Amino acid sequence: MMRQRTDRLALTTVLLLAAVFALFFLLPFAGLIQRALADGETWETARSGVVRDALWLSLWTSIVSLAIAVLFGTPVAYLLSRATFPGKSLVDAFVDLPIVLPPTVAGVALLTAFGRRGLLGQPLEEWAGLTLGFTTTAVIMAQVLVAAPFYVRAARAGFDEVDPQYERVAYTLGASRLRTFFQVIAPQAGPALAAGMVLCWARAMGELGATLIFAGNFRGETQTMPLAIVQAFEGALGLSGAVALSLVLLAVALVVLVLFRLVTSRLRVPL
Repeated sequence: MMRQRTDRLALTTVLLLAAVFALFFLLPFAGLIQRALADGETWETARSGVVRDALWLSLWTSIVSLAIAVLFGTPVAYLLSRATFPGKSLVDAFVDLPIVLPPTVAGVALLTAFGRRGLLGQPLEEWAGLTLGFTTTAVIMAQVLVAAPFYVRAARAGFDEVDPQYERVAYTLGASRLRTFFQVIAPQAGPALAAGMVLCWARAMGELGATLIFAGNFRGETQTMPLAIVQAFEGALGLSGAVALSLVLLAVALVVLVLFRLVTSRLRVPL
């Protein structure tokens, strides 16, 4: 009898904590939707040119950033998973550093390295006339710095789960390292790679601090959706404008998440 009461009390406590936790996450979105429905200007703002420009810039720059992260991050993740070399732990730590680093610090670091008076930025401008800071290129660089580690970390976890025995068998059968990677390793690590891509893209789409400091906030050139939301909130549009832009960004994120769930469910990928 006492055990049943204890179990019932434990179950009630767990359910209560879960309900409070879920409510905490649901209420902000409910408030966002309620404010949008109550304010007639929200929908008009969502169709404005500012939103279109910012959304288009966010979409294509985040896709380019994702492509760069996959192209350069995949070899890094594979080496960290399979290879042993001096300084590996240091490389591993630097890969994780942007994840825990405040985005504003990342922006300042980019500015000191690639700005007009930066470590590499000044020689580039003097010798080649190339300016990186406060351009669309700077947006992509900021996104890559803060978002790529999410892909690398997920990809490495996926490669760690692949049994090295499969690689040895493929080599024994005469397959090259490149063919083995694409036909044996990558398919098995595919779920983790896909999850890493989504995390990387989402982080790039939501990047604010590093972009603001290194790229600025210029409409049509560096003003991504998060920057447009800040400007709307602080400017004439006020909270209504910020709500409109937030809803658009939320809708895009939901569409991507639903599509990703559909793909992973067909692949029978647990997520």
